[in-house]
Amino acid sequence: MSATIDDVKDKSFDYIICGGGTAGLTLGARLSEDPNTTVLVLEAGAANIGDMAILRPASYGSHFGKSEYSWNHETTKQKSTGDVSHFWQRGKGLGGSSSINFLCWIKPPAKEIDDFERLGNPGWNWKNYEKYIHRTERFTPPSEEVQKTLTMNFDNWSLGTDGPLKIAYPFSIDEGELKVQQTLINAGLSLARRPMNGETAGTYFAPCTYDLTTHTRAYAVTAFYLPNKDRPNFKVLVLAHVNRIVPSTNNDENSEFVAESVEFEHYGHVYTAHAKKEVIVSAGALKTPQILELSGIGNPMVLRKLGIPTKVDLPGVGSNVQEHTLVAVSFELKDDVKFETLDILADPETLRKHLDLHGSGLFTTGIIGFSFATLSQISPKADAIIKAAEDKVMKNANDYPPGLLEQYKILLDRLRNDAGCEFISFPGMCSRPNPPKKGKRYISFYVALNYTFSRGTIHAVSKDPAVNPEMDPHYFEEEVADMLVWIEMVKFARNLRNISPLKEMTTEELNPGPDVQTDEEIAATVYAIAEQAADIIRGKYQP
Repeated sequence: MSATIDDVKDKSFDYIICGGGTAGLTLGARLSEDPNTTVLVLEAGAANIGDMAILRPASYGSHFGKSEYSWNHETTKQKSTGDVSHFWQRGKGLGGSSSINFLCWIKPPAKEIDDFERLGNPGWNWKNYEKYIHRTERFTPPSEEVQKTLTMNFDNWSLGTDGPLKIAYPFSIDEGELKVQQTLINAGLSLARRPMNGETAGTYFAPCTYDLTTHTRAYAVTAFYLPNKDRPNFKVLVLAHVNRIVPSTNNDENSEFVAESVEFEHYGHVYTAHAKKEVIVSAGALKTPQILELSGIGNPMVLRKLGIPTKVDLPGVGSNVQEHTLVAVSFELKDDVKFETLDILADPETLRKHLDLHGSGLFTTGIIGFSFATLSQISPKADAIIKAAEDKVMKNANDYPPGLLEQYKILLDRLRNDAGCEFISFPGMCSRPNPPKKGKRYISFYVALNYTFSRGTIHAVSKDPAVNPEMDPHYFEEEVADMLVWIEMVKFARNLRNISPLKEMTTEELNPGPDVQTDEEIAATVYAIAEQAADIIRGKYQP
């Protein structure tokens, strides 16, 4: 590692970055490009450098629940899902969640990035986003043979080719993926011609964060830490849990908060490091609010309950939480269909065989099938649902906190005009509640709700930094706009089995299952099983 505690404690740096995840390492590398600028990154997890459990592609969900790789955060019990809590897994260690994610490289619609600027944030627009994302990307297109086989066309695509993060298609792509994509086209979607240029509507094959040379995961560590770890002005300390930001000694209730140092814990001892210019809090959406609140930055009502003096009255801290939720639909493949799926890894002997393969096999595959549709494309009830959502929003308009009505108006516009209904094809079984049959293979579709109206909170509940904040997503609190849309998306995904060529490839629906028919039954199923994708597949066929 580039730093020991003696290199850090009581030392001064121009910038201190709290969190060595995707954004933290990226910022550290960029800021330290100037040799006259000193940068310190504090990461609560371990380094995990060179660990094949991280580097091996297609190991989806295998890190979840393992304390060396993942923070096993738990939500409050949710009334809408049967009074149960849900696990929110986040990457623990250098690279953060880029070390345990599903390696998919997709981009949002340009309009959605521009919406940040529309809400009052100058410069947060697609033009700037594209400029900087291209600095990150090092895209390598597949061979001409693969492009021809999978009918790929990159003429109108725009990705960076000189950045540090390797982007490529996985080495092994089953031709069955093309039939799945054709089914979606036959269901009414078109090919997305420019999905990397902010025009995501339609269906397409997305690349992955994949190193074609080593057939390993490309992530923040390989892109931003390892190439720059020997810079004398770039220090990274792991196992350093940030407690709070400490303001300058002359700070009082009537003066501006000036961050002077960062307090952190390392092997049971508390230390500080000093910032000469800025402290950057980059601990992810789940932990950043806690650090701010323990520093006296946040909603005074929340801070008062904790006995923390308010240094900065910022009521938005920990509010407006929106969860990107998923549920899966799975179909059983016919025995004679030639489609190698991850299901075969459930057999221990087959698993060992693929683990021993180098540069081939199922661990060099990826999740590449993405589709985005408008609500009107997938449901005849679109107009009625949008009208019901709009009526509810306007009825409660005077009760919303500042800024929320503006967000809801944008979301209503998206429901009318934008492709926010997401479907992700997965080569294997990844659904509930019914278990897979032994020796059978499956094709699944993740149904992902992007435009959620429900808003949750994340707040500290103790002065002790080791106590996790309370995470309450308020799942389906806005039932009209969230659940009704999701029901229609599930119905669309289920109907794909009636459309060729998937119709000729499958035998039956495994999940939700033939007993689930009415909208009410679909809703009950979604309530019961809605949670993060990898919680469903974790441990099913992983090393």
